[in-house]
Amino acid sequence: MSLTSDTRVLSAQSHIKQAVARTPLKFGAVVVETCPFCEVKVEVENREGRKAEGYGGIFLMDLWAFPDPSVSHQRKNEAMQEVTRRFCRKVTEYTKFSHPIDIFWSLREELKRIGEEVSKDKKLDKNLPFLASLVSASPIDAAIHDGFGKVNEIDTYKGYGKEFMEHDLSYYLGKKFKGKYISNYIREDYLSEIPVFHLVGGGDKLRESEVDRADPQDGLPNSLDKWIRRDGLFCLKIKLKGTDLSWDLTRIEEVASIAHEVQKGKELFFSIDTNEQCKSPDYVVELLSKLKEDYPQYFKKLLYIEQPTERDLTHHRFDMSDISKLKPVIVDESLTGIEEFELAMELNWSGIALKTCKCHSENLLFVAKASEEGVSYSVQDLTNPHIALIHSVGLAARTYPVKGVEANSCQFFPEASKEEAEVHPKIFRREDGMISTQSIKGDGFGYQMEKIRKEI
Repeated sequence: MSLTSDTRVLSAQSHIKQAVARTPLKFGAVVVETCPFCEVKVEVENREGRKAEGYGGIFLMDLWAFPDPSVSHQRKNEAMQEVTRRFCRKVTEYTKFSHPIDIFWSLREELKRIGEEVSKDKKLDKNLPFLASLVSASPIDAAIHDGFGKVNEIDTYKGYGKEFMEHDLSYYLGKKFKGKYISNYIREDYLSEIPVFHLVGGGDKLRESEVDRADPQDGLPNSLDKWIRRDGLFCLKIKLKGTDLSWDLTRIEEVASIAHEVQKGKELFFSIDTNEQCKSPDYVVELLSKLKEDYPQYFKKLLYIEQPTERDLTHHRFDMSDISKLKPVIVDESLTGIEEFELAMELNWSGIALKTCKCHSENLLFVAKASEEGVSYSVQDLTNPHIALIHSVGLAARTYPVKGVEANSCQFFPEASKEEAEVHPKIFRREDGMISTQSIKGDGFGYQMEKIRKEI
């Protein structure tokens, strides 16, 4: 079936620029101080011969996507950038007019091969994991979706139903999805505003009394209490060590008590994340049991635990049921495809984490599958600045995630998004614990690139 809205990619260009963190971002066993941001511009054409440009962007954060210390940070990052360049070429070589999801689906195995080839060509001691390849490809995939909306003069999210897609979801997800489309599982329009999760990093200062002259003197808060007061925050994501029960329990108590103190009775919500540092689920069970016993008021407000154990689900095949009986446990780094989704459910994980850095096309399939199977999902961040944050907020506002969306580039990379913030001030400046989507408008992903004063 041929649709006039089907598109092909005529050109794809990537551009890398370094961003310097305002303060170090500590999660798991790593600290991020600088990170390359990858911007992609594509030109697409539909069957009617109309052409348009599409844009996407993401941090190529190898410290998260490829944390193996046996390969240097520099070499991992060079490899990820090379994957981006090669996948740019690959999408332009795919000349069939198709829906963006079909372009991604058709080239997914090619992306795996590109990762393997780059690992070999760069002589890496360990191959790039597929997660790193997904991150590298994600700005390209996003740009194609954005261009698809623009060339067809529609909000991109309006393009996921029968009138725009050659295949129903059974083509990707199996026969029980016969006759169903992504449009069945997403919102018709953006929520006007959405709660925002603020990240409390492992090295973050909690009280103003801890701040000293070494901290940035740029007018932005340097402590959690000041961030909460300035932005009206009521959703907090707390990074933990996962190896020190006493420290983790104390950290939760300190963060929660400060939030209650500042917000004075406003309802609060928390999530915790050890970034795979727990050696087994037993650690989390003990932590949750102690939290419930010592601080039941904070245990009650804990929404979920994010990826406490290793990302390779097949290694120990940990059964997460003892955790999920206490609180929902959400899979993140392990989630790189439908097979991993199904394995996580088999191992009794409670839900999944969506991230735009895992490719927009894949996220939409996860949304449909999770919704159909009654699996909860969150929309998490990769400290997204620039248009990457607009994209991530838009995804959360068009779907049904747990509570809200994580957005922390304003904490760690505020200088990176000045041009975008002029057009989307209430996305890059949180108010009353919310992010407004009122500025997301127009065709594509609603970036309003024509108003953002820069050229990719």
